[in-house]
Amino acid sequence: MSVAEDPGAPGIGDSAPCFFCETCVGTPIEVESKSSREQAKVESKVSDSFNAFLSVAPRMALFSDNTVHFLKKGLKSLSGSYSSLDASRPWICYWIVHSLELLGSPPSDEEASQVVGFLNRCKDPVRGGYGGGPGQVAHAAPTYAAVNALCTLGTEEALNSIDRPMLYKFFSSLHQPDGSYIMHEDGEIDIRGVYCAASVAQLVNIDCEEIFKNSVSWLASCQSYEGGFAAAPFTESHGGYTFCGFAALHLLHHEGLCDLDALIRWLVSRQMSYEGGFSGRPNKLVDSCYSFWQVSPLILAQNLLTSRGKSSSGALKSLNAALFNPQALREYLLLCCQHYGGGLRDKPGASRDYYHTCYGLSGLSVAQSFFTETPGEAKLQPINPIFNISQRKVDIAHRFFNSMQPVKGVPEP
Repeated sequence: MSVAEDPGAPGIGDSAPCFFCETCVGTPIEVESKSSREQAKVESKVSDSFNAFLSVAPRMALFSDNTVHFLKKGLKSLSGSYSSLDASRPWICYWIVHSLELLGSPPSDEEASQVVGFLNRCKDPVRGGYGGGPGQVAHAAPTYAAVNALCTLGTEEALNSIDRPMLYKFFSSLHQPDGSYIMHEDGEIDIRGVYCAASVAQLVNIDCEEIFKNSVSWLASCQSYEGGFAAAPFTESHGGYTFCGFAALHLLHHEGLCDLDALIRWLVSRQMSYEGGFSGRPNKLVDSCYSFWQVSPLILAQNLLTSRGKSSSGALKSLNAALFNPQALREYLLLCCQHYGGGLRDKPGASRDYYHTCYGLSGLSVAQSFFTETPGEAKLQPINPIFNISQRKVDIAHRFFNSMQPVKGVPEP
């Protein structure tokens, strides 16, 4: 039917929405979609969690004892549901050991020694680095996880088990001429590779000059027009990649190379206004893991702004408060993400797991740093926001490895 045939249809000169004028651009258009329906479901579950707390609980609490029990159980055995993570076993070690460290209940000497023994079996004797499990090919991500787990244990056995020359050999093989890194032999280029290598190198005193040639400029090219960082140039920004990109620039001492104001705008926009937690990218649901992936670069950005005295645009001249809402984040993590039996999940209604427990507690540790008191809530160990290891264990690792000469070359065959 044409406009002439439908007297109710807008015609030429009528005030139909044009989507370009100031009035129409500022008018929200409600379009239902699968995403909007999922968002409404999450908000409903979050509302239920908040209302349940207001009706029965006098104050927020962290279920520390239950969470420690949940974590310790995972050090001994895992359910069949974890079989899909067979190539991520060093990660499971790291998630559990790091969470126990934050809760002030580190593994016993016997448990720590068992973890070290298992991670030794994950080493790739040919390529260097660590694979996702015994007998698997070395990969940048489980290598980072294994070194983080060992540094978090912090025992002499754990630190002495790290073969620095073989790590240098492994990372040298991943480095590409343009400064990017592949994740494993014949693998994909990914910004995570640069971060994993830089984090390990800084922790265990590996010389960075050769294995990060051109990496700084490549990292900067991964910042998208949105302000966040992507896995590779000209792709979509994401919370995990943004952490990796900005943290890697810090580790390589070129954090000022990115567009800091655009980065901050993108990061602060990820905190959900209703839930209080963070999402990984625009139009995605809240997820507790982004309590670390998004908040950590915000902390790094805030520290950088403080050292400068203001932002490059002059918009932020005084930083007496956080660049995010730490109270809203605490409420989301404690009221919506905790499982009554211990551990954390990504959002209400989901299952608990070690990954979300690790990164949820890391985000909570950062949020707690903005409060002098947290009544009824166990005080977590403060983390180093670049490595996501407790600061005290970073200091121990640095003292241990910095007493040695830096590794500067591939070992002789």
